[in-house]
Amino acid sequence: MPASSLLSPSFLQKLERLSFVARRQFSGQLQGERRSPRKGASVEFADFREYTPGDDLRYVDWKAFGRLERLFLKLFVEEEDLSIHLLIDTSKSMDYGSPMTKAEYARRLAAALGFIGLTEYDRITVAAFSNELIANMAPLRGKSGIQPLFKYLENLPSGGGTDFAATLRRYAEQRRTPGIAIVLSDFYADGVAEGLKALAGRRFQVVLLHIVAPEEADPELMGDLRLVDSETGQTKEVTLSPYVLAQYKERFRAFCADLESLARRYGMDYARMTTAIPFEDVLFRYLRRGGLLR
Repeated sequence: MPASSLLSPSFLQKLERLSFVARRQFSGQLQGERRSPRKGASVEFADFREYTPGDDLRYVDWKAFGRLERLFLKLFVEEEDLSIHLLIDTSKSMDYGSPMTKAEYARRLAAALGFIGLTEYDRITVAAFSNELIANMAPLRGKSGIQPLFKYLENLPSGGGTDFAATLRRYAEQRRTPGIAIVLSDFYADGVAEGLKALAGRRFQVVLLHIVAPEEADPELMGDLRLVDSETGQTKEVTLSPYVLAQYKERFRAFCADLESLARRYGMDYARMTTAIPFEDVLFRYLRRGGLLR
């Protein structure tokens, strides 16, 4: 197993048992392990069609010709690679949480998902975004891409605000081969719906991995405080009482419910997790139960 500061070799061995599940067929670019909507020349028969001049005579069904005196071509399922797009929010709000920040959690989760895809010979692309697309990684395929993937994620920068609408729309427009687009973010931004709909509009299978810190979901603060917006630097003086905290928790639950409702409305998958949840539970329970992995 490759050495990495993100995931241990023993954990990587467990990941080799997993693979991605696509809810529909996608056309790939190279021969791989996935069924493609295109008809090719694999060992699995798909259909017949009438022969047209220029077709490969090796695939003519001569038995059918002997019975019907007409030429038919055998069609087979084409097996190609699946494109997995890992889109990681690296804005300043992700650099929060203890003992592990949301940014570190996202990098480790992306490393695990990328490793699963590369061992299955899927095509893995990683892009980081904040208020713009940054550090776009060239597509990787096969086990030789594992070390470059880990190195890329280990050196991923962070900072800035978040512009979901512009960055995800730009990414969707740049990609010629849609596939599974996995967005790892806390989704604290305007334009989330527009950005996600841009991916869905380009026929991506969109998966939202909503990462929050435990202290965001259930803060234990009290008294007079000065809150600082991590992305804009704006400050606000507040007095936190049990009543105010109860209001905050209700707003937070509503925010998560709205995001999940948005995903359901547009046929996207949604999973929320705190950074306190072990990676093994996320991958082997949450994402397996949700149908992304098997």
